[in-house]
Amino acid sequence: MTENTKTTLVLGGTGKTGRRVANLLTTHALPVRIGSRTGQPPFDWADQNTWAPLLHDVEAVYLVFYPDLAFPGAAETIRAFTTLAVHSGTRRLVLLSGRGEEEAQASEQAVKDSGVDWTILRASWFNQNFSEHFLLGPVLDGEIVLPAGDVAEPFIDVDDIADVAVAALTSDTHTGRTYDLTGPRLLTFADVAAEISKATGREIHYTPVTPAQYAAAAAAHGVPEEQIAALTDLFTRVLDGRNAHLTDGVRRALGRDPRDFTNYAHDTATTGIWNP
Repeated sequence: MTENTKTTLVLGGTGKTGRRVANLLTTHALPVRIGSRTGQPPFDWADQNTWAPLLHDVEAVYLVFYPDLAFPGAAETIRAFTTLAVHSGTRRLVLLSGRGEEEAQASEQAVKDSGVDWTILRASWFNQNFSEHFLLGPVLDGEIVLPAGDVAEPFIDVDDIADVAVAALTSDTHTGRTYDLTGPRLLTFADVAAEISKATGREIHYTPVTPAQYAAAAAAHGVPEEQIAALTDLFTRVLDGRNAHLTDGVRRALGRDPRDFTNYAHDTATTGIWNP
């Protein structure tokens, strides 16, 4: 690990990957600044006036964009932020991107064009989506409903993503590299439901639906129309089998294998979060 006495800004620092990245950096006794809408001062991707106050004396930035890099306008926002960050003295950028999201590549290019050290992390679906995000409710209800058919996905644990991100933020070894990050095996959503069922002792089912059915259900739960359209389109394209293969990104970055979904399911079940 290189000497780094300046601050690392962790955007999305209260989210799934950002929280873990911040904790790891703190463990290494490195100064950390959290960027979030609830922080002090706050950070909001939709309000450029909130950006500059967090960039003072920042050496490196962990970039997590909300709601998703595949959404319209994301690349322009990322380019504007990276330009400001570099002008403010930032010398290293690590971007969390989506595996198989063609629209996200424009944001990746904006980071590559920044003129400073960069690393791109293209992650597959998170294990923790089933325990810390929008699929927790369906797991508690006993039914995971998605427009995913029987496609297989190499689910990745966010602890692995955080480990790779911290390595990239603190070492020159990963400069100029793009890592495709996957778990160690392919699982369908039916497989995932079976894994969680085994870990919890409850019956969890997976129900495939059409994109139209998924959109209607999301609307019934109050999800904004513009988000429904973007998410449905994203799920339909990314879950078309394009990501149904494994990569060695975690091993290339860390020299070890990624965590298996079975271990994640067992450890998560012991916390009680999947108990209705």
